[in-house]
Amino acid sequence: MTEAREADDESVPEHIGVYQRFRTVFGDGAARSRDSRRRAARADAASVPYGAGRDPRGLGEIVDNLTMKLGWNSPLAQSELLASWADLVGAETAERSTPVSIDEGVLTVACDSTAWATQLRMMRADLLTAIAQKYPDAGITSIRFDGPGVPSWKKGPRSVPGRGPRDTYG
Repeated sequence: MTEAREADDESVPEHIGVYQRFRTVFGDGAARSRDSRRRAARADAASVPYGAGRDPRGLGEIVDNLTMKLGWNSPLAQSELLASWADLVGAETAERSTPVSIDEGVLTVACDSTAWATQLRMMRADLLTAIAQKYPDAGITSIRFDGPGVPSWKKGPRSVPGRGPRDTYG
């Protein structure tokens, strides 16, 4: 019997033999089960344009969904807040103050003079309310107003305890 099989294998071209072996191993496509044929038909029907769930949407809606999915809402709202500072506080106030940074929910604003910094400190609650209404995703919890900076080795957010620079005369 093995001699007959060897004779058949030699008479059949190699590519046809490979096809027949694959067909016996992986099965015949026409001999699929009824469930398999239904799944294949359902998958083909899902790619119909304008089918269920395939309605065209606006580009703005798609970008909004993408930014929400990627978690970009807060950084985008913060950058929009910094860019529209003049609209938020008014033209005159925007000339005298500039938003510098947002760090852990604290908006830092640099002011031209200590008088402007003091005036804006008194308006802090109104500004926080306006920011919370207009940019809720920005996550601003407080505002810090800085006046013009004077170099000092004793005070500041990055001061180091110690004597600081001194003469080194012996």
